[in-house]
Amino acid sequence: MTPSFPSISSRSQTSRCGSADAWLSVVTRSCAGLVASALFLVVGFLVRESIPALREIGIARFFSDPSWHPLSGQFRVVPMVLATAITSIGALLIAGPLGIASGIFVRFYAPRILSTWYQRLVELLAGIPSVVFGLWGLVVLAPIVGRWSGSGQNLLTATLVLAIMVLPTVALTSASALRSVSLDLITSGAALGLPRWSIAARIALPAARRGIQAGIMLALARALGETMAVLMLAGNVAEMPTSLVSPGRTLTANIALEMGYATSAHRSTLFVSGLVLLAAVTLLAILAEFTGGRRNAA
Repeated sequence: MTPSFPSISSRSQTSRCGSADAWLSVVTRSCAGLVASALFLVVGFLVRESIPALREIGIARFFSDPSWHPLSGQFRVVPMVLATAITSIGALLIAGPLGIASGIFVRFYAPRILSTWYQRLVELLAGIPSVVFGLWGLVVLAPIVGRWSGSGQNLLTATLVLAIMVLPTVALTSASALRSVSLDLITSGAALGLPRWSIAARIALPAARRGIQAGIMLALARALGETMAVLMLAGNVAEMPTSLVSPGRTLTANIALEMGYATSAHRSTLFVSGLVLLAAVTLLAILAEFTGGRRNAA
């Protein structure tokens, strides 16, 4: 029996494939390096600009000063940190359950045609500029909230609009995560006679936990970084909020309002606010990875 050997054409094709893989590896590694470099440059820039305030003012005064009046030498940022936490966490508490329910509806209950158009509408909602949400909240929602208290430009109005803004992020990622669940798990639950809601709650949601968790963290990160809508709706009073219907000012709104005229320590303090926001988003990412890893290990 005559042995067979690879033809010259097959060898050349294998060589070309190997060369293409090598080039692709170089390109992807270079892109990853550029992304990491950009991140480190941003962090380094924030740290460099924050150092003067940290040296001259110190961390303690950001909490112990009586108020935020930087032109008078008072740099208390606690009210703005609290307003940022209230609006961001409040928006996530509203958008989180609604977004997950939206994903369940698309995956398990909606007909195919309705599911397709519904997804397109959610994607359209995600693409609306934040200033449009701010205008809508200012003209429509603020007068409704104002019937309860004041002008309606307060933390409650900002939280409601922010929840609408981050809802598409949770809804789209939840739907994508639920679609990625193995069909064998779904059919096995149906074979056992489980109703649709039980398959969704007891099989699909636990299996899609990591994707849904990532969507929630992404939505919270967007809520923390949102500027224009909260700038238009929160009231922009740099004082400690006493309730949801109190006016407030978030860290991002404060940076946008005062960076144009800030100088010296005042300017550096605004960069400290940006560093705090970056640290919060980084902590969220680490926490999500840590809790997800522990659950997978369990």
